[in-house]
Amino acid sequence: MMKKNKPSNRDLVLQVATSLFLSKGYLATSMDEIVTASKVSKTNIYYYFKSKEDLLSAIMGQLIQTYTEMICDIAKRSSLTVEERFKDILQLLTRQQLECLGGCPFITLYAQMPPEAHMIREKIGQFFRNQIDTVEQLVLEGIQKQEFKADLQSRPTAQFIVAAIEGGLFLQHASEDSVTLDQTLPTLALLLK
Repeated sequence: MMKKNKPSNRDLVLQVATSLFLSKGYLATSMDEIVTASKVSKTNIYYYFKSKEDLLSAIMGQLIQTYTEMICDIAKRSSLTVEERFKDILQLLTRQQLECLGGCPFITLYAQMPPEAHMIREKIGQFFRNQIDTVEQLVLEGIQKQEFKADLQSRPTAQFIVAAIEGGLFLQHASEDSVTLDQTLPTLALLLK
């Protein structure tokens, strides 16, 4: 009989804290609530994380790595058209089963972050700059393959696409309208062609 791999206390705390921070809010979640929900002692939690902010930093690192890998994986699928890859990225983002106050985990956590959390804010900023770089490469590929208009400016177009996706995630969540992002892709496609 194989023994199941039980998650470590550190992983368990990360999982529980992520869920609480995204659904309830970073500021509204106490370390005591994380202790209660995770059943990991406060001493053990502080062994892994110096502070609540340190825990938030670890969560952001984990989310950034996960999302970056998923988005880059789709962006590299050269057997698909650029438009198909954008569609897959949108579907990926809407399929994420994270319950977030703001629709997007990065917006949710960024808006709740303490003002002095400069390093975490910079991590999120870098994440979005990297996403814009990835989208810009897709736009350039779309132009080169004549899927998109030849006169598109790649950087502003990439910034617009990322802003439309993030705004769409927020609007979809805030308006409780599950088709908001589904309508975004055809509109983006029309603007790009």
